[in-house]
Amino acid sequence: TTAATPAATAVNVDAVRASGADAERKRTADILAISGAEAYKRFDLADLAGEAIRNGMSVDEFRSKAMDKMTQAPKQTAEIGLTRTEVQKFSFLRAMNFLANPHDAAARNAAGFEIECSRAASQKQGRAAQGIMVPFEVLRRDLNVTTATAGGHTVETDLRSQDFIELLRNAQVISGMGVQYLTGLVGNIAIPRQTGGATHYWVAESGSPSESQPAFDQVTMSPKTVGAMTDISRRMLLQSSLDVEGFVQRELATTLGLAIQSAIITGGGAEEPTGVLATVGIGSVTGGTNGLAPTWDHIVDLESAVSVANADVGTLGYLTNAKIRGKLKKTFVDGPGTGERVWQNGNTPLNGYRAAVTNAVPSNLDKGTSSDVCSAIIFGNWADVLVGMWGGLDLLVDPYTQGASGTVRIRTLQDVDIAIRHALSFAAMTDALTA
Repeated sequence: TTAATPAATAVNVDAVRASGADAERKRTADILAISGAEAYKRFDLADLAGEAIRNGMSVDEFRSKAMDKMTQAPKQTAEIGLTRTEVQKFSFLRAMNFLANPHDAAARNAAGFEIECSRAASQKQGRAAQGIMVPFEVLRRDLNVTTATAGGHTVETDLRSQDFIELLRNAQVISGMGVQYLTGLVGNIAIPRQTGGATHYWVAESGSPSESQPAFDQVTMSPKTVGAMTDISRRMLLQSSLDVEGFVQRELATTLGLAIQSAIITGGGAEEPTGVLATVGIGSVTGGTNGLAPTWDHIVDLESAVSVANADVGTLGYLTNAKIRGKLKKTFVDGPGTGERVWQNGNTPLNGYRAAVTNAVPSNLDKGTSSDVCSAIIFGNWADVLVGMWGGLDLLVDPYTQGASGTVRIRTLQDVDIAIRHALSFAAMTDALTA
């Protein structure tokens, strides 16, 4: 028996050509739409778009290359071009002494270098300093010294690091949780973020899947000014010792660091950055109508909230206050008398995760009839917290408020912003009772 020959299928050539032309027009239009989007204009994607159109690159391939280019785009620097010697020469003490004694010719002359650096830093930042603008390079310097110089202007001391920005970070317990810092920024920044992935399909033989595309948006950061204050004696400002210079830097960095830490946790937006607890979309674990003492179940539920969102990756850990730590050390995992407490000893005290304690985590929250007594417990991937720091540090001096005691009040202003890359990387219980 002779096998039947399949009937030939007629092909509408014109329809195929038209379909191909439509697909090509759509591909070109999509690529041009992406490259011309307002959010991406500053990355100058026109050349890349032209190359993609000429070479038949798919929209997804172009989007991937565009994301790579945006991520690797050179950033403006906040540095003003000081040499290593000039960086070491800059003195916080001379700058503050001049600000405290603006009509003293000797103080002005002594701070001539610092004044010129301040002018250059202000120009680079595009805004006038309210006092003395400390250049970014100085904030990153190391005040190591092993020998004294002539004239008694320095003292011999042990090798030590006095990097201002590192000191600022160390002032925050939250920094040890893996928070990421972007320093020396100039202008607003936008960090690409993928918000959705391509969709997969099962198709019949000779079928084709529907077109799907990853979705992207941006995490934006713009400078917001934080101010901190500390008091230093007039006599201390007259010193030339590197020990005193380091002490003053530590005081300023600690004061400012604690202010930034508070914003990371509870910042409410508007004039200040939006912190973790105020971020819309983080996971929530509820104790009760009027709050509830935290238990083992609540700890597990916080972890589960993050895990269910597929966000349990990165530098995971807990952050809470001293009241909660004390309460959990007294709370048994499986009920009274079982022997195992919720908060264990060691480096990973909460169910195998690290935990940091700071009283910047609020203990005066409200829930129902429990007013001003509820605490917060936060769990999440702290690497998803980005702290942006713009340029230099603005120093202001008030010699009058504490003038009767011979004390000078130092105010520091720093441009900072905080961004949470993924809200679902965090979960919080904000109605935990400790009494």
